[in-house]
Amino acid sequence: MEQKKKQELIFKLGMFEQQIHLLQEQIEAVERGINELGFLNFGLDELRGKTGKEILSPVGKGIFVNAKLASEDLTVDIGGKNFVKKSIPETKETIEEQIKKLIKIKGEMNENLDKIGRELTKTLEEFKE
Repeated sequence: MEQKKKQELIFKLGMFEQQIHLLQEQIEAVERGINELGFLNFGLDELRGKTGKEILSPVGKGIFVNAKLASEDLTVDIGGKNFVKKSIPETKETIEEQIKKLIKIKGEMNENLDKIGRELTKTLEEFKE
């Protein structure tokens, strides 16, 4: 195999490696998002029936304060610094929709990863010839 073809192959393999690595990182980030939303969804169930009782409420990363739950109505950020009041079931529905979207995105990313894997295999087969 001529030197130019070898360099081209090495370049292609490097590109595939970068694409695979980037996609794997993105998939992991989506998985973390799905897990966080699932945990949040579970936490909302813990608020039901707790009106008037003390709960631990986060005020920042790893910092909590004891608070008395005045209501089961939630203030939800809907983007663009806009907030709306929602009930726990309404909020859970929103979270479940977000989880579904993330699962769909994760599926698309996995398909792209498979596609890159097939292209990588094809390139390696061409190299063997």
